[in-house]
Amino acid sequence: MTSKTNTPTSNLVLTAEAREAIIAHAREGAATTPPSEVCGVLGGYRADTAATNADDASATDSAESASADDIGTGSDTVTVAEPVPNVADDPRTTYTLDPETTVETIDTLESRGLDVVGFYHSHPESDPVPSRTDERRATWTGYVYLICHPDGRLNAFRWTGAAFDVLNVITEG
Repeated sequence: MTSKTNTPTSNLVLTAEAREAIIAHAREGAATTPPSEVCGVLGGYRADTAATNADDASATDSAESASADDIGTGSDTVTVAEPVPNVADDPRTTYTLDPETTVETIDTLESRGLDVVGFYHSHPESDPVPSRTDERRATWTGYVYLICHPDGRLNAFRWTGAAFDVLNVITEG
């Protein structure tokens, strides 16, 4: 993995519900024969838009709302993890978010007043760190790429456009 730093550069806050959804999805993919990577979209509040979303937070369901302590702290906050079908040719070792479902998911998140924080996928047979393929295919500069393993381990990274920076993952709730 190419990384600017192995020391966390900032935090990613995950609600317990979002974390549980990601791990459950990873376990579903790992239970297939052969095991498959799963993927999805992370929704919530980006730190760079938190001030705007703080005004709108009371309008969303409490399950989707970040706590007042999280909004505006400089940390991205994930409140929902929306599964998207993996349409990769070899889903055992790669993932490709279904384009149509991804656009629909992003539209739905935004209509609920949430930001796209980033994306997640699983590594059912390897450690939850970016592979060379993950690096080559990363395109959303400044967004979170979360990688999980079915055993519950997960790591998050921010794509800089050239490398992944490690994020400290904090689970709340």
